[in-house]
Amino acid sequence: MKRRLTIKDISLGFMRLIRWPNLLMIALTQYMTRLFLIGPIGDWKSILLEKEIFLITLSTVLVAAAGYVINDYFDIKIDLINKPDRVIIGRYLKRRVAITTHQVFNILGCGLGLLVNKWVFLLSVLSVTLLWVYASYFKKRPFIGNFIVALLTGLSLIILAVYYPQNRSLVILYALFAFGISLIREIIKDMEDVRGDASHGCQTLPIIWGIRRTKVFLYGLIAIFVPSLFLAAHWLQNSQLTWMFVGLLGLIGWLVYRLTRADTKKEFGSLSSLCKLVMLIGMLSMIWLAY
Repeated sequence: MKRRLTIKDISLGFMRLIRWPNLLMIALTQYMTRLFLIGPIGDWKSILLEKEIFLITLSTVLVAAAGYVINDYFDIKIDLINKPDRVIIGRYLKRRVAITTHQVFNILGCGLGLLVNKWVFLLSVLSVTLLWVYASYFKKRPFIGNFIVALLTGLSLIILAVYYPQNRSLVILYALFAFGISLIREIIKDMEDVRGDASHGCQTLPIIWGIRRTKVFLYGLIAIFVPSLFLAAHWLQNSQLTWMFVGLLGLIGWLVYRLTRADTKKEFGSLSSLCKLVMLIGMLSMIWLAY
């Protein structure tokens, strides 16, 4: 006999659906960027109470949550193979509830962006559009889906550079850093999920190229990504950034080494987590730059 769902079950399922830890990370990253990169750091109380950063962050979080919902909405069958224990829609929430939630979150997110200014609104609309086309079509296509997700990660910081003129170049550099790490991680996740993706006709890089050629492609991306960081730090004439990237070389080198040996779903999952660690350390370095 099927167990009747409680309000607690539905609530926990909903929180898992919208990936609340990821949303919390987005909010913290945007506030850290506002506080430590844009500044001024000495005025932190006013910044924490600032209406504009609150609206921008809430708008970004709502749009991202809507993106997670629509992604799972289109991926129910694939997720039943790749991660059956994490399927929420159809188990804890009905499909019509999920799609309604997606629409409400998008409307609220774009509306809050409009309260800030037209450019924040337009970036919110762009993000909503990219999330829809990614989930409904491009996720199953080679590379373009990975690129869109990475671009959206970078846009969460670019939206701050659009509104705040202070230290704009530095904020854009961090956005590029987030874009690069996210792109690498998304391709690794495709290698992790190759079995479920292949069974539903997806054409990701590991499926059309194979794991070996996809790894070679990743080595090339990393070879472009790392020198680009140092060139950007040199262009900004920021020695702190240079030393921060030197510190990250060890982790990135370990990532490359582990990638050469990875062959199983579990190993690729560990590499994905390692990318998240690199991202986290990179974002925390904002605090060091501020002092």
